Amino acid sequence: MPHSRSRRVFLRKVSRQWVAAPIACRQNLLAMTAPEAFDPQSTVATHYWHKLEDGRVQCDVCPRFCKMHEGQRGLCFVRANQDGAVVLTSHGRSSGYCIDPIEKKPLNHYLPGTPILSFGTAGCNLACKFCQNWDISKSREWDTLADAAAPEAVAFAALRLGCRSVAYTYNDPVVFLEYAIDVARACHKHDIKSVAVTAGYMTPEPRRELYQYMDAANVDLKGFTEDFYFKICGGHLQPVLDTLVYLKHETRVWLEITTLLIPGQNDSDEEIDRMTRWGVTHLGPDVPWHFTAFHPDWKMLDLPPTPPATLTRARRIAMDNGVRYAYTGNVRDEEGGSTYCHHCGEKLIGRDGYKITAWSLDSGGKCRTCGTGCAGLFEASAGTWGARRQPVRLKDFVA
Repeated sequence: MPHSRSRRVFLRKVSRQWVAAPIACRQNLLAMTAPEAFDPQSTVATHYWHKLEDGRVQCDVCPRFCKMHEGQRGLCFVRANQDGAVVLTSHGRSSGYCIDPIEKKPLNHYLPGTPILSFGTAGCNLACKFCQNWDISKSREWDTLADAAAPEAVAFAALRLGCRSVAYTYNDPVVFLEYAIDVARACHKHDIKSVAVTAGYMTPEPRRELYQYMDAANVDLKGFTEDFYFKICGGHLQPVLDTLVYLKHETRVWLEITTLLIPGQNDSDEEIDRMTRWGVTHLGPDVPWHFTAFHPDWKMLDLPPTPPATLTRARRIAMDNGVRYAYTGNVRDEEGGSTYCHHCGEKLIGRDGYKITAWSLDSGGKCRTCGTGCAGLFEASAGTWGARRQPVRLKDFVA
């Protein structure tokens, strides 16, 4: 009771001060709580949304179905309600650009050894407590999006820099769908491939549109229980499985999968066994699978890093279940990072980290020892980019 009474006294005092405040002061206070104004240079219309009866609008890009009042942003931070419609507020803006080895995405069966121009924006439509890129994906500061570039400038930079492909990464292209598509269109004019690095958390109609313009994708399958997705990632498992099945069976997009193994959370033999059995049954044996090491970050600083032995164990379980190309990642493991012929066991692509150390594929992507094909997109020889990471200023590449 005393607490409740003191609260009433406080509210009465504030009310009196509000009434007595000069009009100009009240207008300033109202302006601070008014709907946010978005930068017109980076704000574009979207079309996956609808109006609700209560006046809000619902974004339909992903299964979160954010419902927003005027001026309000969705959980992803970059999609918002402006004038009664959902807009993207980060078109043409990025958290930065960098040339990476394509194996870092990770893609081990798609133009190995070649450089890929990588960029992302801010925000994400999941809330993973272990996020390894949280400074970008969880950013709520526009300073994160200081690097601006039109789609044509990104494509021109990739061309000038000798990159065979562009990656939409660091956060997730699902949330900057329209920008990713515009960049992909510009890139295809120069025969530059587009790669989505994504959690796969989206709804069917926008998924169909996005992957019309993507050439390859690495999808994070973060775990294999609804409990893990709901409690640790703030999402649901089934939409991700739906994306994987869609990509494999209804598109020509090259697909690889990554699972970050977190000690005590998603690394049990039983879960890895069920997950990889599901993968072989529903996706087939040729989809490469990367088991990568967790390091303490974001909201999971109390857990230890993933032991390398856990990754080796997961790789063995996957291969025993019929996955032909299983890899370890985020650790130095030449055996676990190399590609082997599933028929004769020949080492087809040797890797030490991101550096290619051996190549035993012919110009048709077949094993030079037994002639068995290796799934993926390969050239007559490996690229020579190596493990370099080269930051890029897009303003230096204006078409």
